[in-house]
Amino acid sequence: MTPRQPAPRADRAPVTPDSPLPAVEVYWRSLGLLNAFRLASVIALLASSTWLMPRSFASPTAWTAFLWLSSIYTFAGLAFIAGIQARRPSFDVQLSVHATTDILFLVSLVHLFGGMRSELGILLLCYLAAAGLIARGRMTLFHAACASVALLVEHTLRVIEGMADVDAYTGVVLLCLACFAVAWLAHRLARYARESEALAQQRGEDLRNLAQLNARILQDVSDGVLVVDAQGDMWQCNDQAVRLIGQRPECPVPLERVLPELDRVLKAWREDPYTPPALVQAVATRKTLRPRFVPASFTMTGDILVYLEDMDRLRRESQQLKLAALGRLTANLAHEIRNPLGAISHAAQLLDEEAGDDALAKRLTRIIGDNAGRLERMVADVLELNRRDRLNRVPIALATWLDNFLEDVRQAESIPVGIVCTCPAGAEVSFDAGHLHQVLWNLVRNGWRYCNKAPGSLKVTVTLGDDNRWRLDVCNDGPPVPLDAQTQLFEPFFTTESKGTGLGLYIAREICAANSAWLEYLPVEEGACFRIVFEVNDGEKG
Repeated sequence: MTPRQPAPRADRAPVTPDSPLPAVEVYWRSLGLLNAFRLASVIALLASSTWLMPRSFASPTAWTAFLWLSSIYTFAGLAFIAGIQARRPSFDVQLSVHATTDILFLVSLVHLFGGMRSELGILLLCYLAAAGLIARGRMTLFHAACASVALLVEHTLRVIEGMADVDAYTGVVLLCLACFAVAWLAHRLARYARESEALAQQRGEDLRNLAQLNARILQDVSDGVLVVDAQGDMWQCNDQAVRLIGQRPECPVPLERVLPELDRVLKAWREDPYTPPALVQAVATRKTLRPRFVPASFTMTGDILVYLEDMDRLRRESQQLKLAALGRLTANLAHEIRNPLGAISHAAQLLDEEAGDDALAKRLTRIIGDNAGRLERMVADVLELNRRDRLNRVPIALATWLDNFLEDVRQAESIPVGIVCTCPAGAEVSFDAGHLHQVLWNLVRNGWRYCNKAPGSLKVTVTLGDDNRWRLDVCNDGPPVPLDAQTQLFEPFFTTESKGTGLGLYIAREICAANSAWLEYLPVEEGACFRIVFEVNDGEKG
């Protein structure tokens, strides 16, 4: 269904606001936008300065210097485009170069346009804030310090040249303080952004790990799980549900299309949640399923978790518990019965030896011996129930196995005629070899006992059913089983002979059930027929 996902680690390193973050694509895009703003700003400045040239510059020399300065700044912006595209040098280096270039250009403009009176120094605040936000708080105070130094140097030069007063340092200092204030504010905003980003990354990682953990839990539960919304569409199902329903639907898909019977039961449950849901039948797998509905929210009309329990599996588990209890009982019972039974048999033999020619005494001792032998066989059959869960299922090629088995039966049971066997060469089943030998020996021996003992009177046939299961039929041409006895054939201690124990067919059916197969009687027109239906092999399921 799904590949195994790693579980969340409790020892992973937490993401903190001060953790170094890589220059991911979003940082480079931000740097590219800042560079585009730089180019647009210098173009706008050139256009406005051309229109206002007579009033903006004191001399043509200043105008020429402005053109050269703007050209250099424009070419620097174009060169920055190549660096951003190549991602070389590193992001931090490029950002520092960009910020330094902006500071030098703007301070130079301040000098050309008359110093602090031009009020162009305010533009430094915009660039410092943008650089600080892009840098996520790193180097912002350094950039503010560079801008402050540049402003102080520019104003000092103007004071030395006699173009500004010393009293004007107040405005310069205030602008420097504004640079640091904007840088500090950008630093705080960037730190807050990094904290939010780190928290979002942490929450996103936790949500991904939680989703993986939920998906793993959903896959590992023993029951089938479906997620059905309010409109009756199935949005998710685990691997166990796929095995139970016999198909893997492409979700989302209407539940009515996959399991129409379950859809009707779910609708009835939504109307009356206090009524226990009815059992449903999976058509593809022919499994009986018991649904259990759990609302995913606080309302019955929203999303519903549907748990599907395999009733066959529950029956098998219940049967295993019963067999374990029965095994302990039969072991103790057999031990307690065999001791007095052995004493009775030994006493009967002594009485038979002392009876001499007394016909009545010999008849009574024979009755005691026969019934003691019957009790001994019954105890042995009961003990077989305790051994049926000790199985070792292996692949068995029926064609070769049946040839050897039937030859052994003929010799052991002194069957003078051949037993007709029809089996495809590719028939293979998963079964405990000793158990299959015991079951078939019982069926073949009973078939030979009741058949006409002619060639072809006893047949063993293997066929493949429509459900992809191999079927083995043991049929004879003897008298059919009476109708009133067919319903009791597999009941324990039911027998039509006084010498039988009535446990042969019962034990055979229990052994088949332990190997995930079943034994049944088939009514036929002539004779009697017993069929073993085997489980589908793992290799045939695909």
